Amino acid sequence: MYTPAAFRQDDLATLHQQIRATRLPTLVSHGTQGLLASHLPLLLDADEGPYGTLYGHFAKANPQWRDLAGGSPALVIFQGADAYISPSWYAAKAEHGKVVPTWNYISVQAHGRAEVFDDAERLLHLVSSLSALHEADRPQPWAVSDAPREYIDSMLRAIVSFALPIERLEGKWKLGQNRSQADQTGVREGLHASPNPRDRELAAQINLSSMPKDAL
Repeated sequence: MYTPAAFRQDDLATLHQQIRATRLPTLVSHGTQGLLASHLPLLLDADEGPYGTLYGHFAKANPQWRDLAGGSPALVIFQGADAYISPSWYAAKAEHGKVVPTWNYISVQAHGRAEVFDDAERLLHLVSSLSALHEADRPQPWAVSDAPREYIDSMLRAIVSFALPIERLEGKWKLGQNRSQADQTGVREGLHASPNPRDRELAAQINLSSMPKDAL
C-alpha cells in the first residue's frame, strides 16, 4: 500500500483495534486460479506471533482455500472510515483557491501465508468463538451449542478453516496531516456536519493535537 510518511500508522495496538473494528475484511490471494478475493469475518489472536494471527473459514466449495493450502501469499484488507473531502472546507480556498477534492480514509493491510485445516474440534472452536464475538451485544446471545450437535457436525464438514500468521502489517490513516491546521479544522467541522454517519466517524478520528508540527 502506498503510504506517505505523514499518513503512516505503526502503533500495533491501534492497528489491532482497527482489525477488530472491521467486521467483514477482504482476503485476497493469487495462485493457480489467478486473483481471488473473499469477504470473511475473522478473529485476531493478538498474542500469537509478532503481529498477531488471523483465523477464519471458507465454504469448501470456495476454491480460494486451495490456493492458500498450496502456499499462496495472502493480503487481508481492513477498511475503516472513509469520506469525500470537499475543497470548500479548506481555509486555503478563501486564501488562494488552489485546492482540489480528495478522499480521506483509514486502512490496515495484513500480509502472510495461511495454514489450512479441517479438524472438527478446531473448526468447532473457531465457529463458536466467532459466534460468541458477534452475539456478545445481543440481549439473548445465540451459541453454537444451541443447535443440535449432529446438525453442527454436518455444517462443519462443509467448511475449511485457516490460521494466517501476520508477517507484515501496514496502516494508513489519511486524515489530511499534510494540510494546515486551519484546513484540518475546516475538514473536521465539515465532516461533523454531514448527515452521513461514516463521515462523522472519520471526523472523530481527526485529532489536531497529535498532528506533526511540520503539518501545522
